[in-house]
Amino acid sequence: MSAAPAVRVTALLVVLGSPASSPAAAQAPAPVGGALRIELRGATPDHGRLTALPGQRLVLRGVVRPYVPGQHAVVRLYRRGRKVSAKRVSIQKIKGLAVGRFVLSVASAAPGRLTIRASHRANSRQATMVARPLRVELLRSFASLGSRGPLVRLLQRRLAAFRYVVPRSGVFDDGTARAVMAFRKVTGMPRTTLADGAMFARLARGGGAFAPRRRAPGRRVEADLSRQVVVLIERNRVRRIYQTSSGTAATPTVIGSFRFYSKTPGTNAKGMVHSSYFIGGYAIHGYSSVPPYPASHGCLRVPVPNAAAIFSFVRLGDRIDVYR
Repeated sequence: MSAAPAVRVTALLVVLGSPASSPAAAQAPAPVGGALRIELRGATPDHGRLTALPGQRLVLRGVVRPYVPGQHAVVRLYRRGRKVSAKRVSIQKIKGLAVGRFVLSVASAAPGRLTIRASHRANSRQATMVARPLRVELLRSFASLGSRGPLVRLLQRRLAAFRYVVPRSGVFDDGTARAVMAFRKVTGMPRTTLADGAMFARLARGGGAFAPRRRAPGRRVEADLSRQVVVLIERNRVRRIYQTSSGTAATPTVIGSFRFYSKTPGTNAKGMVHSSYFIGGYAIHGYSSVPPYPASHGCLRVPVPNAAAIFSFVRLGDRIDVYR
C-alpha cells in the first residue's frame, strides 16, 4: 500500500505575548514575534474530524515564521485530558526561507481521542507561540457485517487505496465483506470476512498491496491460485483485486499464460455469469457460490456482483497469467 495516501490537515497557531517593557528590556533587542502552525499527516478527515488506527504512524509537522536560530518547541500528547507524553524538538531552518520547521512521529496503541498541542515559550529572542490543538480519534479496531460509521469509512478508504473493490458507503455490507476477504487472501491472513484487530494493525502498517508477478504493456489479468485472487492490471499498475475460487484438486485450473479468445454475456445453462474464456472451456465468470478455497470444475469463479466489471475490463486478445 503501497502505503495509504498522505492526508494533509492544517491548524493555524495563535501568537501570544509581546516584548518586555522594562527599562532593561528596552535596551535589549525585543523578542521576535511570529506564528506557528502544525499539521498531521497520515490521519483521515471524516465528517469534520481526524481519524486514524491504533498503532498507526502519524507525522506531525510544525512550521514557525520567522525562523530564529536556537529555538525549540514542545509537543504534548493528551488522552482524556491527561498528558501522556511531552517532547522537546529543535526548530530547523528551511533552506532559502526565513521559516523554521520540525517533524515528529506520533503513535498510540490505544483507541480513543488523542489531543496534540505544540508551543514555544517566550524567551529573550522569540515571543510565546501556542498552537491551536489538533485532535485525532483513534478508532476501536473491529468491524463486521452491519457495522457502520467512521471506522468502516476508514476501512473502505484504506482498502480502496490498495485497489480492492469496495463500496464507500460507511456501511459494512456484502461488498465490503468481499473486499475484506480479498485483502486477507493477499496478506495470508485467515480467510474470514471479519475486520479484526490483526487486520487493522496490518492496514495501519501500510500492508495489503498486491505486487504483480510480471511486467508487460497493456491490459492483462493475473490469477494467483495460491492466494485465490484475480487481479486486473493496466500499464503494470493494479486496477482491481477480486476474490476467486479456482479448480479443486480433482478438477484443477490450468497453469500458464493465455489469451482471452471468447466472451459470453449473461447467464448460461451452467449458471456461469458473464464468462471470459482463455483456453478450452476455462473462463473467468460470475457464480453464485465463491468459497474462500478451490471449489470449481477448473474455471475461475468470482462473485456475481463483480462479474460485469471484470467482463467489461477484459478484451479479446488480452493476456491472463495463471500461477501458484
